[in-house]
Amino acid sequence: MQDIDLSGQVAVVTGSGRGLGLAFAKALARAGAAVVVNDVDAQAAEAAAQAIVDEGGRAVCEVVPVGDAEAADRLVARAVASFGKLDLMCANAGILRDRVLWNMSDEDFDSVIHTHLRGTFTCARAAVRQMRQQGHGGSLVLISSLSGQRGNFGQTNYAAAKAGIAAFARTWALECARSDITVNAIVPVAYTQMVATIPSLAHLADLVARGEPLPTDVRQRLGLGLAEDVAPLLVFLASAHARKVTGQCIGIGGDKLSLWSHPQEVRVAYREGGWSPESIAGVWDSSVGLELQSFGIPG
Repeated sequence: MQDIDLSGQVAVVTGSGRGLGLAFAKALARAGAAVVVNDVDAQAAEAAAQAIVDEGGRAVCEVVPVGDAEAADRLVARAVASFGKLDLMCANAGILRDRVLWNMSDEDFDSVIHTHLRGTFTCARAAVRQMRQQGHGGSLVLISSLSGQRGNFGQTNYAAAKAGIAAFARTWALECARSDITVNAIVPVAYTQMVATIPSLAHLADLVARGEPLPTDVRQRLGLGLAEDVAPLLVFLASAHARKVTGQCIGIGGDKLSLWSHPQEVRVAYREGGWSPESIAGVWDSSVGLELQSFGIPG
């Protein structure tokens, strides 16, 4: 198969000054797309855009924290002003404020929800308005998480936001279908500065710092790699090869590529006239509750 060519496409990648977002922006540019780099850190955003230009790509930066509608409108306006249109919005920006439930403050909760969930909503809304006005379709690629699919200790805020983002993808795929706009969520597993804060993965920090490859067991059993291992999925989803792919949550990391199932009923019981507490208790262990669902990220 020939290399995927995104020449002529224009993309916005939020939170792309470093980490996963930077890998996304560089991969898109290398495939031929023009990119609006976004970050709250002006120095990081400018350096990322310059790195793309130095490689022969096209990029500009817009320094603004995502969340509010004004920020989203600025990002879309920058794409249109700089490159004439918008084809792809990748809503990647995020922060962590990990605490167990009883120690999590309102600010911890609200700041993560604002950046991840509200930021994804406002950026997607602004992008779809522009794409519908242009009339030739486009792509939204959202970033979910294992925490949003499975739950994770200490991540009430983050897991809730990422689960909501998965629901966004399914809902917006329905709403945007007539406009030929695909909507998908990536479930990445990549070693970034955010992941480095997870205690169980701290032992990998020295390997990454020395530029050494992650062990095969980590890349395959955990499906954990570097940010550069995730970026090819975004390029695929932005391409003509994925025009019929929408409403999906797709996992990638290390050597692993996967498709996540949508929530669905796994066991059902019926009782004419409805249920009482006692009747539920009477059938629970032998029927609906026979095998409860697992939760949490496997170690």
